[in-house]
Amino acid sequence: MLGKQEGRRPLGRPRRRWVGNIRMDLQDVGCGYMDWIGLAQDRDSWRTLVSAVMNVQVREKRGIS
Repeated sequence: MLGKQEGRRPLGRPRRRWVGNIRMDLQDVGCGYMDWIGLAQDRDSWRTLVSAVMNVQVREKRGIS
């Protein structure tokens, strides 16, 4: 409790977290405000959503609208 912290904090904004990446991907698909944690409990629904996100990312990468 009496010690000092060693080193310095890294500059810039904080790194994105896993949860933040999921939220950003859901917003890209148009499902930004859904209960994704509850959805992840149902494997079939989650797999469908993940495949939709992957298709959007592939299309963006190739430049297809």
